[in-house]
Amino acid sequence: MNDFLALTLSGEAPTVTRGENDSLRWRWLGEGLVELTPKAAWRQSLALSAGVHGNETAPIELLNNVLNDLLAGRQPLAVRLLLALGNPAAMRLGKRYLHSDMNRMFGGRHQQFAVSGETMRAQQLEQALTAFFAADAPQVERYHYDLHTAIRESKLPRFGLLPYQQRPYGRPLLACLAAAGLDALVVHQAPGGTFSHFSSEHLQAASCTLELGKAWPFGHNDLNQFVAIDRALRSQLSGAPLPPRDGEPLRLFRVACSLIKHSEAFRLHLAGDTANFTRFERGTLLCEQPGESYRVRHDSEWILFPNPGVAPGLRAGLMLIEIAPDSLR
Repeated sequence: MNDFLALTLSGEAPTVTRGENDSLRWRWLGEGLVELTPKAAWRQSLALSAGVHGNETAPIELLNNVLNDLLAGRQPLAVRLLLALGNPAAMRLGKRYLHSDMNRMFGGRHQQFAVSGETMRAQQLEQALTAFFAADAPQVERYHYDLHTAIRESKLPRFGLLPYQQRPYGRPLLACLAAAGLDALVVHQAPGGTFSHFSSEHLQAASCTLELGKAWPFGHNDLNQFVAIDRALRSQLSGAPLPPRDGEPLRLFRVACSLIKHSEAFRLHLAGDTANFTRFERGTLLCEQPGESYRVRHDSEWILFPNPGVAPGLRAGLMLIEIAPDSLR
């Protein structure tokens, strides 16, 4: 197969849709979708997705490099693998999305949006991921990492978002995320429409959304900033021991509340360039709208994804509290 990213950006189908090398077999499943199966037995199936937001290009380039190495025989494969580039139409135009935010559509929520290419793509991705995991024996472990980059600067540049789930988060998942050099993990407290929440809730996968720095156009990314996540993913792909964590201990947060914009009169009392994980003290007034305001309720709270420009009814930010590092163990 020709370069997967170039092929996807071209909108063309490959002339050859399946093949193999000494250690694996691959097949093209459709636009932005390729499956690889090791010739040896496997105990894990892993889905890696990127480009659900089309302008978040660094993870797309990272996964494309991994795929090139797998197909060339430079990267061992011990797991069954699905690679998915989420929103090719938006990728081609360098846009986050073209009509509506796809990462709010999963778990059937696409039915709540006007029909568009993105609602149809969300359904296609759900079907592809469901079919991928359904093909395995029950004892095969399921993993899904959905890779993103953030719109704005962040005081903790690399972080993971764990979907809300009632079952425990597995130790192997947490070990891989720690080895990946993440600065923090954020634990959701309510269901959501993200791709990783879909795979956790509906497919019982060990899932996480990874935010890996800031969004830049194709060709402008410094992939040296992604060495730790690249090494951790390649270790899981090959079945090798995870690399040791380098740097400060992983910090852990949980969502305390969502700031929902109910009115066009909504006001977020923050500078437009306020970074993710900015800390605020108890009593700080953060937002106001008719009949409602929000002041920090804990000694310290941190803000994530502040965005007053969203449509009414959508989230304008998440407020976090820090919790003990061993809370998930």
